[in-house]
Amino acid sequence: MNYLSIENVTKSYGDKVLFRDISLQISKGQKVALVAKNGTGKSPLLRVIAGLEPGEGENCKVTLKRDIRIGYLDQEPDFLEEQTILEAVLDSDNEMIKAIKAYEHALLFPEHEDRMQVALTKMDDLKAWDFEARIKVILSKLKIPQFDQLIKTLSGGQQKRIALAKIIIEEPEFLILDEPTNHLDLDMIEWLEEYLQQTNLTIFIVTHDRYFLERVCNQIVELDQGNLHKYSGNYSDFLMKKATRHENESIEMEKDRKLFKKELDWVNRQPKARTTKAKSRVDAFLDLKEKVSQTRSNQEIQIDIKGQRLGKKILEIHNLGKSFGNLKIVEGFDYKFKKKERVGIVGPNGVGKTTFLHLLTKSLRPDTGKIVVGETTVFGYYTQSGIQLKEDKRVIEVIQDSAEYIPLEKGQKLTAAQMLERFLFSRKQQQVYVSQLSGGERRRLYLLTVLMRNPNFLILDEPTNDLDIITLNILEEFLLEFPGCIIIVTHDRYFMDKLVDHLFVFEGDGKIRDFNGDYSDYRKIQKEREREQRSLEREEQKKIKA
Repeated sequence: MNYLSIENVTKSYGDKVLFRDISLQISKGQKVALVAKNGTGKSPLLRVIAGLEPGEGENCKVTLKRDIRIGYLDQEPDFLEEQTILEAVLDSDNEMIKAIKAYEHALLFPEHEDRMQVALTKMDDLKAWDFEARIKVILSKLKIPQFDQLIKTLSGGQQKRIALAKIIIEEPEFLILDEPTNHLDLDMIEWLEEYLQQTNLTIFIVTHDRYFLERVCNQIVELDQGNLHKYSGNYSDFLMKKATRHENESIEMEKDRKLFKKELDWVNRQPKARTTKAKSRVDAFLDLKEKVSQTRSNQEIQIDIKGQRLGKKILEIHNLGKSFGNLKIVEGFDYKFKKKERVGIVGPNGVGKTTFLHLLTKSLRPDTGKIVVGETTVFGYYTQSGIQLKEDKRVIEVIQDSAEYIPLEKGQKLTAAQMLERFLFSRKQQQVYVSQLSGGERRRLYLLTVLMRNPNFLILDEPTNDLDIITLNILEEFLLEFPGCIIIVTHDRYFMDKLVDHLFVFEGDGKIRDFNGDYSDYRKIQKEREREQRSLEREEQKKIKA
């Protein structure tokens, strides 16, 4: 049963054509992921499907199955600022949700007994009590704060979680999700992963979370050079099948080049007056010329920056302590960094991971203890919030503001323009204004401004947000070869597992534990402890009942 069918859909912004005449069908039960480079049209395609933007093209057609519940998660949800969290979450036409909303509202005014009685009766009639309990479980899993807080007081990340909660509460049959794991901590991501694995759900998702792709999706479509390529299977299958496709295309392209050379010789030998048969061959030659000129761009970000030398003393932490009121961020923490350390930082949102990084870079003063930075240590700090790029500046100007060139190995230098090319900004795109870049392109540009300073100690706070999978793979390869130290805060489990040697685990109340292993090792042990704890609690309950 088809839930979605798109035919001959084109989308462009000004002179830039994102994709042309693409078609796709999604059937009931399919879990389809869309992958592509940043700026090639992933989010616009989702918005066309969701009916928020028009498709283009003479025979453009977007068909969604009637009478199915659809949930769409935008990258930047749009709520009424004066709504409370509860009002936003329960803003729905669903009768059961309306009943729960009336009941929750009646609880705020217990003196109005008649209103409460009407609400209770409606809840009983619709058998909505279990549904209300489920709503509270969902809000709890996504760590939604006080229900009476106004939307306008929340961060973008909190609003994204509320939008996700609202969609899940409405129990749609077909979910269209644009980067749902952004702004979720690792526990939330794992819970969402489990939820989306339900067989009765149909999903079309954009995500850079490769474990998510591996465990949830059964089909991947790649938007590449304006065309859609479909692959059955999960992320591992996608990688193998994509490599095979590129290999076949290379063989076919080589055949076309040889034929083109042969036909070019023939065209050059022909007199100007040609027969109909000759004209037909010339037309075929022109088509072949266009095909050959559209050589696949296998550009990848090439990063071979020479990091500055690190001395014996790199970064030392002595009896570090920091609190905000009763909230302890860190207490009595000691550590000395060694050369080429790769440290991941994990812990729930709000526990103080970013504050800890501010302490290390001395942009925030500790309450107790001290941070000692080595004389040769040069930080490259990629912050979660990024930097405010000037909208009226060209891409090349942004990089030149950081440095005109950077040193490479063997005494060579790389200009700002050359470095941009290695970051997939063509000479033409370097003249584009920042205001015209996609979110992912901005993050890529910001990453380059950090690396242009030639650091030897990288601190990366959520570097994977909004970066496409191609960029992530290349960034990982660079970080594996980076000669300096690295600290990473990320919710990307794949990224963490590939890069770190050990973890700083933020356990709350100022406690930071040094765990020897990657994230998957940590979660395996943590889950085993949780099972043991539940088992002990069950045994205690049995004793009490006995």
